[in-house]
Amino acid sequence: MKSIRHLLLLVITITLASCGQKSHDERGDHDHGHDTETGPNQALYDEVMKIHDEVMPKMNDMYKKKEELKKKIADTPNMVDEEKKKIEATIAKLDSASEGMMVWMREFNPLPDSLGEEKAREYLEDEMEKVKEVKEDILEALKAADQ
Repeated sequence: MKSIRHLLLLVITITLASCGQKSHDERGDHDHGHDTETGPNQALYDEVMKIHDEVMPKMNDMYKKKEELKKKIADTPNMVDEEKKKIEATIAKLDSASEGMMVWMREFNPLPDSLGEEKAREYLEDEMEKVKEVKEDILEALKAADQ
């Protein structure tokens, strides 16, 4: 049952990402629905979204790696406990990195410059740090899964 929920979450995530990307491509811009296209914080916003867009496709890779590792455990009943624990820890790392991206996307809601250019800039700088951490977690989880 847990597997079905994860699969459903993945399908929803990919669908949303695809829809967002399609409308992004159709608009021909880089604002991801953000209305400060000409605002002073646009470059910072674009950089945050560039990092997001770079790692979002890796969500599917993480899901595939997780399923491969789960299958490895299931297909190897005589697996040494130490090896099994290592694989389970890697699965947990993949889950955590995936959840980190989901949380970041749910919570990301940039302030328009009209509410204060300085506040908007501070928010985007904070989000830049968060999305960099999400990226790092995803890349580390994938690296661990490859080992």
